[in-house]
Amino acid sequence: MNIFHISAQVALVVLLGILAGVAVGYYLRKRLAEGHRKNIEAQGRQLIESAILEAERIKKEAALHTKDEAFQLKQALEKDIQERRAEVLQEEKRLSKKLDQIETKIDLLDKRETDFLRREQDFIRREKALEQNVRQIDALVMEQREKLEKIAGISQEEARKQLIESIESEARMEAGKQLVRIENEMRMQADRKAKNILALAISRYAGDYVAERTVSVVPLPSEDMKGRIIGREGRNIRALEAATGIDIIIDDTPEAVILSGFNPVRREVARLSLEQLITDGRIHPARIEEIVAKVAKELEVTMREAGEQVTFDVGVHGVHVELIKLLGRLKYRTSYGQNVLQHSVEVAFLCGIMAAELGLDEKQARRAGLLHDIGKAVDHEIEGSHATIGADIAKKYGEPAEVVRAIAAHHEDIPPESVLDVLVQSADALSGARPGARKEMLETYVKRLEDLEQIANAHKGVEKSYAIQAGRDLRIIVDSGVVSDQDSMLMSREIAKEIEQQLTYPGQIRVTVIRETRAVEYAR
Repeated sequence: MNIFHISAQVALVVLLGILAGVAVGYYLRKRLAEGHRKNIEAQGRQLIESAILEAERIKKEAALHTKDEAFQLKQALEKDIQERRAEVLQEEKRLSKKLDQIETKIDLLDKRETDFLRREQDFIRREKALEQNVRQIDALVMEQREKLEKIAGISQEEARKQLIESIESEARMEAGKQLVRIENEMRMQADRKAKNILALAISRYAGDYVAERTVSVVPLPSEDMKGRIIGREGRNIRALEAATGIDIIIDDTPEAVILSGFNPVRREVARLSLEQLITDGRIHPARIEEIVAKVAKELEVTMREAGEQVTFDVGVHGVHVELIKLLGRLKYRTSYGQNVLQHSVEVAFLCGIMAAELGLDEKQARRAGLLHDIGKAVDHEIEGSHATIGADIAKKYGEPAEVVRAIAAHHEDIPPESVLDVLVQSADALSGARPGARKEMLETYVKRLEDLEQIANAHKGVEKSYAIQAGRDLRIIVDSGVVSDQDSMLMSREIAKEIEQQLTYPGQIRVTVIRETRAVEYAR
């Protein structure tokens, strides 16, 4: 296409040159006249010749350029053809290699298929032989089973049932042995761990005890003071007893007056009031009422401060103000000569130590230990055991449910469910059982234990009885062949009623009847 284009350009140039020469000649002829015609024609010929020469030159250059481009295109085309040919040859080699591989795999598959068919035929042959053997074995088993059934006199189902029962019995026996062994191991480990924790708790806490009596004694400066306390026709002593609610005993005891009352707070109010009246010297009904009212207010402040101090010492915060007041009242409450407030503080510390050893909430344990005997502050005013009363009071004033339950369960009025319940029980027992913590007349103590065991032993079927926990718990072991489960429940209720009717005791006594059946066999 480039060659034709250049030829057209050359022809156009030649034509233009011719036209230009003709026009020039014509123009010259007209301008210069006839005389100059030859010169004009000569010039025209020169122009035409020049134009022709120029056209030839352009044509030659165009032809050379066209040949050069055609040569370059030819070389590029030949190079591209060679590259394509090389690629085609390489692809042919790769396809030929793959084809060889496919043919090899086809041969291998044909060989495997042949082998598989051979094995399948072999399996079919063996399966038929196995089925035949199974039929023969089944026939032999049936024949032998019929012979065994005739010899043994029992059917197959009965034999299977006996075998299962035998295996089950042996398995139960073995499981029982393993259970007893594991239980003994766990009991030993738990007992050892519990003793370590208790010993650690005791060794880490040492509290001072101040044994207090259940009656208050007011010393007198002289015997004449007894008459002034009694007053004319006994009006002073009657006014004092009416104002305090405490019995004032004036006997032959030299220079002393005994105050006796069920309420320890009132007894303390009476003691302080009487001491102030003796110091003041003015003893008459109006003065008595004034001093008693003043002392009662001062004692309320003292009790509240005592309650606040123990909560601070133990590290228990957020206790309701009414509970703090009740804690302060425990300062004037004793149990077997042991101050209940000091006992509560010690139980709180012991609970906290054991909870820390077990990885439990130490603050919650201290809280439950401090409040566990809160019911003793009002147990002389409300019916029921101090554990139940204390739990109700703690619940009323917003204590957590875990603390409330621990208070209720520390004497097992309700069964313990959590570790906190058991911790409070243990700490309470530790605090009360420590040597010197509580005092009681030995004769009275032994007599009560003997009376408890005597009441229990009087019942039919009782083998042994034990009064434990300072007489708070009566354990009775009965003969399982004489006393049934229902009888044991009735026996515990009857013994509890007899104890209520015949004995006088503080707090409550739990009666537990133990009945067990033991199966013993010896392997020889």
